[in-house]
This record gives sequence, structure tokens and C-alpha cells, in this order.
Amino acid sequence: MKMCAQDIEFTLIRSERKTADIVIERSGDVIVRAPVGIEDEKIREVVADRALWVHRSLAEWEDLNASRRHRPLVQGQGFAYLGRSYRLKFVPDSDVPLRLKNGRWELSEDFVARDGEAAARKAFRDYYIAKGMQIFSERLRQLAPLVGVKPGEVAVKELGYHWASCGTGGAMNFHWKTLMAPQTVIDYIVVHELCHLRHRDHSDAFWNEVDKVLPRYRERKEWLRVNGAALDI
Repeated sequence: MKMCAQDIEFTLIRSERKTADIVIERSGDVIVRAPVGIEDEKIREVVADRALWVHRSLAEWEDLNASRRHRPLVQGQGFAYLGRSYRLKFVPDSDVPLRLKNGRWELSEDFVARDGEAAARKAFRDYYIAKGMQIFSERLRQLAPLVGVKPGEVAVKELGYHWASCGTGGAMNFHWKTLMAPQTVIDYIVVHELCHLRHRDHSDAFWNEVDKVLPRYRERKEWLRVNGAALDI
């Protein structure tokens, strides 16, 4: 439900929760999550009271997203994997479109010449997805017992402006771009979603669960906030 308070447009999402919460999504959208029974006018008052914070956060979002860009597919260009940048090398006669070998991305010249740049970028996504299935499955196996939950099926795919989500039956979905982040940040994303199996909101109880497993989670969360826009190909 779209609403407006002062000059702030926001989307209202009602759910079974105790308090109202305002967040700036990665898309730059302002989202207000509020209890089912709270009146619309009260929600507008909550947003108006935090108008200065919202405007500052939106300005910061614009600054951070200035780093969002597509990297040209040229020899020597760097593309990240697990927090480290590897340079691109075009190779002839490769039996696969793309691989990470000897500290370099090796991209098949024949493949690019035949199928084009869009297919080459898809080869990167496919690589991240394949590796992500292995990494996220293993990290979920290791970290789920620490949270005390049992996750469902795992998927790595395009999630738009969400790093991850948990769905029906505890399904764990992760954005392929997260494979560009350091392993410590990936672990934060995993624990974040596992804790949502206990608490669906971002209440104090939720963050307390995250803190039990990752006492320094704020550093990892901040890294993702600052560097997230640059995780792209």
C-alpha cells in the first residue's frame, strides 16, 4: 500500500508485529512495516517524526549507489569472488566459457565472439550460482545448529534488490551477487536468514539472535551497506 507523509512516499506493509519500523531498501524505496491494528494517521505521524532520518538515509543511499556500474569485459578487468578481485584474461580454445584458474578469470574468446557480451556476463552469473550452491549449502549445514533451526531447500538466483530471503518451509534463497563478498559477509547473510526462521521481523529479539552467533555482526552488516552497490558484473 502506497502512502505519503509530508514529502516522503513510502510503502506500508502490515503484519503481526508489535512496533512500526522504517527501512530504506537497496532499491531506494522507503518501506514501513507496521502492526495490523495501527491507524494510517498514526503511521504517517511515525514517518513524519523520523523525516530527517529518512532524508539523510536517502541522500546516503544516492552517494553509495554512485559506485554501481557495469565493468567492461576487457583484458585485465577485475571481477570479485569471495572478497578478492581477480583479473580477466581472454583465452583461445577453452573447453568451458569461463573458469577461475591460477588466480585469473579465463574467458573463452571463441565463446564471446560466437555468443556475445550478454552471454559472457551470464557465464559469470552461472559460475557464481554453481559455486554458491556449494558454499551456501555447506555454511547452512555449519551455522543452522548454532541458531537452532532447520532450513529447507537452498537456491542461488537473481533476487533483485534483496541479498537473501527465506520462504515457505524454511527455503533459503540467496542472490548470486553475494558470492562477490568476503566469506565473513556471506556468513552474516546466512545467519541473518536463519534467524528469520525464529523472528520474521527485525525486532530486538531478532538482532539478539544474530548477535548470539555473530557477536561482531555489525561490522559485516556495515560492509554490505557500504560496498553492496559495487557488487556487480
